[in-house]
Amino acid sequence: MRGTLPLFGVLTLLGAGWGITMPLTKITVSAGYQHFGLIFWQFAMAVALMGSVLLLRRRLNRPSAPQIRFACLIALIGTLLPNSASYQAAVHLPSGVIAILLSLIPMLAFPIALSLGNDRFSARKLIGLTLGFGAVVLIAANSGSFEGDVTLWWIAVALVAPSFYALEGNVVAKWGTYGFDAIETLFWSSVFGLVPSLLLALGTGQFIPVPATWGPPEFAFLIIAVAHAVVYAGYVWLVSNAGPVFAAQVSYLVTIFGIFWAIVLLHEAYANGIWLALALMLSGMFLVQPRARKSEEDALA
Repeated sequence: MRGTLPLFGVLTLLGAGWGITMPLTKITVSAGYQHFGLIFWQFAMAVALMGSVLLLRRRLNRPSAPQIRFACLIALIGTLLPNSASYQAAVHLPSGVIAILLSLIPMLAFPIALSLGNDRFSARKLIGLTLGFGAVVLIAANSGSFEGDVTLWWIAVALVAPSFYALEGNVVAKWGTYGFDAIETLFWSSVFGLVPSLLLALGTGQFIPVPATWGPPEFAFLIIAVAHAVVYAGYVWLVSNAGPVFAAQVSYLVTIFGIFWAIVLLHEAYANGIWLALALMLSGMFLVQPRARKSEEDALA
């Protein structure tokens, strides 16, 4: 048990790091910054951070044609499309609600996995999926308890991000990463997402020049970009050292910390129905999580 304590510590830090990006996103978009401009700078900072790591590791190699196609796909379904939706939804929805909706990722991944042949039908996972969508219905039913434009439309927009993240995970599970490790995947997908996001930002008038003066929204976004890269790398490290089943538990902590940080930083309050939705969502996540193999259980014993 003593040997697992550091792993639980890393798991907790990852959950806290991912969770805090949700209220920080709310702070960032409150300044009027729009999605394509934010995505461009997110790509740019990922290129700088991950590129530095790859240079230090001497692994900054020229990608092959299949690797380029893979990186472009990940840039599209892993950042450009989901983040475009989530940044827009963050303007209208409470941060804690977005945290709950993002926890649908493992449940949405189940039907996609069935269609791609990555998984087999399971009544347990079907029940988990049903509980997850029950939580969405509860959130919609309690939308009147929030301030702002909390409508079914913006709840649907917020669901775009977990849908694409679920698709991304299944694509990687089905076809692999074409020889990239996690750092290379993040770097090259950011490289090939940089120009399209810049063109979209310029074409829509959403480009964000480097501000002359910085306030809470600017510092919040800087923390988001750094946390995204650091937590991503930390998650990969945890998978390699503790196994994917243990690391998958971070999804519980991301949701819980997302709500915790929203209460602390944004002073959000929730109706009783939202707490019930959270309980349903966590129960659904438990049912769709993969079961540990005997070798992983022995490693953590």
